[in-house]
Amino acid sequence: MTNKVKLLGLAPLIIYMGIFLGIPLITIVKFSFLNTAGDFTLGNFQTISSGIYRDAFILSAQLSFISAAISLFLGFIFAYAIATSKVLFFKKLVATASGVLANTGGVPLAFMFIAVLGTYGSLTSWLKNIGVELYGGGWTIYSFSGLLIVYLYFQVPLMVLLSLPVLSNIKKEWKDAAESLGGSSWVYWRRVLIPMLMPQLLGFFLLLFANSFAAYATAAALTSGSLALVPVQIASLIGSNVQVDGANIAMTLGLGMVILVGLSTIGYAQLERRSSRWRK
Repeated sequence: MTNKVKLLGLAPLIIYMGIFLGIPLITIVKFSFLNTAGDFTLGNFQTISSGIYRDAFILSAQLSFISAAISLFLGFIFAYAIATSKVLFFKKLVATASGVLANTGGVPLAFMFIAVLGTYGSLTSWLKNIGVELYGGGWTIYSFSGLLIVYLYFQVPLMVLLSLPVLSNIKKEWKDAAESLGGSSWVYWRRVLIPMLMPQLLGFFLLLFANSFAAYATAAALTSGSLALVPVQIASLIGSNVQVDGANIAMTLGLGMVILVGLSTIGYAQLERRSSRWRK
């Protein structure tokens, strides 16, 4: 009876996931193996494995990898500083701000950075007035590095939110035990804490990678499609009436992105399960 009650309680979630996740996924898989005429084909996969579509996967992977690595490092440092702070108000303030920033994205975020770091942005103009030409060396906010800066705006706060619960479970007795055995703080970090946190950190990296790889609206609004990321290519193909089998190729790109993001999410879940042992 208990199991039936549990299943009944999960029914709304299962139905919701079936409608908004299961059906679209089935549709993507179906049309990935069809051409415009509705015939079975593997040509779509051959198409996305070469040329501009292969480059799109490489570019998206590079952007996601770099943004995840930087966010992992900076976010962990910030989270550790917050977790070790004795000012309770500061902890609550930063945690709340991180929650807001981590969920800020899309067109509003792109507009914010254009207004600040665009060609005629407020910070760009101020720096120009004091003799610093931000755009003098060919750099632009609409480039790969510019988009990377924008991604860090929501990736770093997300890492802070992920790290805070983990760091709050670190017991002071572990450091005391290491020091009682003659170990310094560096030894404690290198031989105790970092190895213990490594599965969790790797899981966070995969989650940040997936979050960056799947982002679309911010990149599309900021670069206007000049950076051929996978989500941008999908949107371009769906809205195009010129490309033969464009919609089906877009579905195939979507399937490739779903597989990559899904593998990252599964890896995160496995690492999270492994790392949860020391928190018990």
